[in-house]
Amino acid sequence: MSDPDLPLLSQARLFHNTALEDLLPLLGQCWRMEVARGVRLLEPGNNNDRLYMVLSGELRVYPGGEEILDHASLLPGDCAGEMSLIDGSGVSALVIAAQDCQLMVIPHDVLWELVERSHGVARNLLSILAGRVRSNNLALVQHNIRSLEFEQASSVDALTNLHNRRWMNEAFPRMIERCLRDGSPLCLLLADVDELGRINQGCGYLAGDAVLRSVAATLQEGLRPQDLLARLGGEKFVVLLPQTSTEQGLAVAERLRVAVAAAPLPEESAAAGGITLSCGIAPLSVAEELDSLLEAANRAVRRAKHNGRNRVELAVTGEI
Repeated sequence: MSDPDLPLLSQARLFHNTALEDLLPLLGQCWRMEVARGVRLLEPGNNNDRLYMVLSGELRVYPGGEEILDHASLLPGDCAGEMSLIDGSGVSALVIAAQDCQLMVIPHDVLWELVERSHGVARNLLSILAGRVRSNNLALVQHNIRSLEFEQASSVDALTNLHNRRWMNEAFPRMIERCLRDGSPLCLLLADVDELGRINQGCGYLAGDAVLRSVAATLQEGLRPQDLLARLGGEKFVVLLPQTSTEQGLAVAERLRVAVAAAPLPEESAAAGGITLSCGIAPLSVAEELDSLLEAANRAVRRAKHNGRNRVELAVTGEI
């Protein structure tokens, strides 16, 4: 490096509050490197034995690869490559020149000699590494938060804010298996909103949506903390009632049916008349797998519809 570079180096984080004049023999073993815009300076998996200090321009660091937009910008005075250089485990992030850049290249052995000769350089390098670890930890936390948000969004019905069928297919079998293992009773309740098609046609789909939201809220309010509720799709809701006998399941279904019928109508669907449910109850004595329980409860719902709607029917073993 030449003397004109010293003012640039004095502004760099690595050489903050250090006597650069005492380090000139070592700095003379470093060199300038020009990198054109778009050049990949470091790529994940590659070995690296150099520290790159930005003298001018901008580098961008993509921890998740270039296809992921999240990145960090390295500006004059910042360093790249310190993590892989020190731990020797290979490059973990993609580093690309966002602009034409001038870099100072510090070889591995020179960096360690700088650390041995200057407490300031050692302190600054530790500070840079700590900042990088903190930044990586923050990025990991944010990634996990985004993952949780995506997972939650993918398991929640957008209209009613209840869990959806995807969540049901994961959660219900676990609870069924637990009750079978413990010898506890369990019932599956299938609730079907009566004549939702008539409401949609007569009052519009916004009114039908309001009805579904109202039914979802009423069902949610009427259940115990251990009960599992999901929107199966369309006008159907499904409830898993652990530690619930057949008689208790029928009582829960009847209580929910009455609550929905008595709930005030949403303003959007006031002209539709009352909201009622046809319900089917399928206990473990009828079936022991989720699909079979659903099918048994659905047959009971069809029987409730046939018998006049707004009623609860019990699934029967062997019913077709």
